[in-house]
Amino acid sequence: MALEYESLNENVKKCQYAVRGELYLRASELQKEGKRSHTFNSLKMIIFTNVGNPHALGQKPLTFPRQVVALCQAPFLLHDPNVGMIFPADAIARAKHYLSLTSGGLGAYSDSRGLPGVRKEVAEFIQRRDGYPSDPELIFLTDGASKGVMQILNCILVPVPQYPLYSATISLLGGSLVPYYLDESENWGLDVNNLRQSVAQARSQGISVRAMVIINPGNPTGQCLSEANLREILRFCHSEKLVLLGDEVYQQNIYQDERPFISSKKVLMDMGSPFSKEVQLVSFHTVSKGYWGECGQRGGYFEMTNIPPRVVEEIYKVASIALSPNVSAQIFMGLMVSPPKPGDISYDQFARESKGILESLRRRAKIMTDGFNSCKNVVCNFTEGAMYSFPQIRLPPGALQAAKQAGKVPDVFYCLKLLEATGISTVPGSGFGQKEGVFHLRTTILPAEEEMPEIMDSFKKFNDEFMTQYDNGFGYSRM
Repeated sequence: MALEYESLNENVKKCQYAVRGELYLRASELQKEGKRSHTFNSLKMIIFTNVGNPHALGQKPLTFPRQVVALCQAPFLLHDPNVGMIFPADAIARAKHYLSLTSGGLGAYSDSRGLPGVRKEVAEFIQRRDGYPSDPELIFLTDGASKGVMQILNCILVPVPQYPLYSATISLLGGSLVPYYLDESENWGLDVNNLRQSVAQARSQGISVRAMVIINPGNPTGQCLSEANLREILRFCHSEKLVLLGDEVYQQNIYQDERPFISSKKVLMDMGSPFSKEVQLVSFHTVSKGYWGECGQRGGYFEMTNIPPRVVEEIYKVASIALSPNVSAQIFMGLMVSPPKPGDISYDQFARESKGILESLRRRAKIMTDGFNSCKNVVCNFTEGAMYSFPQIRLPPGALQAAKQAGKVPDVFYCLKLLEATGISTVPGSGFGQKEGVFHLRTTILPAEEEMPEIMDSFKKFNDEFMTQYDNGFGYSRM
C-alpha cells in the first residue's frame, strides 16, 4: 500500500499538538461513555478547559455580527419587504456593504490576500489603535491567525512556555525550535539576557536563527508584556537581525488596568529611526478570541512591517496556493475591526454584550487564580490577559515515582488523575515547554461564571487529596 505509517513524512510523525493530545483524547472517550458512567461533580459532565473555545463553554455570540453575516449568507432576505421587522437597519446596511465588496457573494473566491475593502478596514483599525498609517497591501486576511502563522513560519525562536502551534508547525516544516524561557518568578517576564544566550547557543550548533515569536498577552501564561519589555525585544531583534512575529490575538482580553495591551507595531514606530525603518515585524490577530470568541468562523489577519517587496510577493504566492481565505470569515474580521459606533442602532446592545463578556472574564480570572493559590502545593500568577491560567503544580516525590511506574510524564500523570476524578480536562505544562523538574497545567478561564466556584472546589478537593496520598513518598497507582 502506498500510504502507510512507515512511509509518512517523518516531520508529520515528529510534530506534537498537546492541546488536542492524550488528555483531550481521554476526555473525549469519557464523554462518549456517557454522563451516567462517571459522576464527577453535580454538573455531571466533562469540562473541556483544554482549549480556548469560548462558545463551546457557553459564551453567547454577539448579536450584530451574526445578523450581518446571516444576511450575507442569505442575500435574498434583503429583498424581502419585511426584512426591517427582523433585522435592524444598520445590520442591513452593513450586509449590503460587504456584499458589494465581493464579486459573487460569499460563494465566490476572493483575492488570495482577502477582499480589498476588508483589508482597508483592517488598516484603518490598526491606524486608530496605534496612531500610525497601515498599508492594506501589506495585510493578508487568513483562515484564523493559525493559518497566517503557518504561512510565515520556518526556522524560528520561540518562548517557553509557548503555544504548541509554533513547535508543531516548526517540526512539520523541518525547522529548528530555539526556545527561550520566561521567568515565572517575575510574573512570566522576559529576560533579554536569556534571549542572547539562546541565540548564541543555537548559532554555535549551526542553526540559522531567523525569527523570534512573542505571544502578547501570553498563551499559556496569561501575562501582558510591558512597553519597556517590548522595546527591549525590538532592540534585540534589530541587533540580531531577526524578524519579530507578534502573536497578538488576545489583545482584547485584558483583566487588569495596570498594564494595558500595547501593540508591537506601536512601540516600534514610537522608537523612531533606525528601529522603525529596519526592524521586520509580522503581527497577527483573529476573531477567535477577545469578546468575539468566533473560533469556528476562522477569521484572521497578519500585517507586515518593513518586509521587502520581493518577500511580500513570495508570501502572496504561498497564499495563492489556497486560492482564497474563507469569505464569511473575512466579513467577521471586517465587523470586528469596524464594530457599531455610538449613535448606531445596534451600538447599545453591542456595547452591553461585549462589556458583559469582558467583565465576566475578569471576574473568572480572579476566581480561578485565587482558587489555585488556595490549593496545597499549587502556585499561580494572576491571569493578566488572554484566556488561561498556568499554575505550577509542585509534585511530591511519591507522585514522581508513581508517574515513573505508570510510564507517564509527571504532569501528564497528574492531569489524567484530575480528569478521571473530576471530569476537568486540562493540558499538561509539558505540552507547552517548561524548565526541567518544574510542572504545570494549563486551563482556560472560560467555564461559565456561575459554574466556576464548583469547578475550583472540585479541583481543590482532588488536588489536596492527591498531595496527601503521594506526600509520604509511597503512593502508587496504576493508570
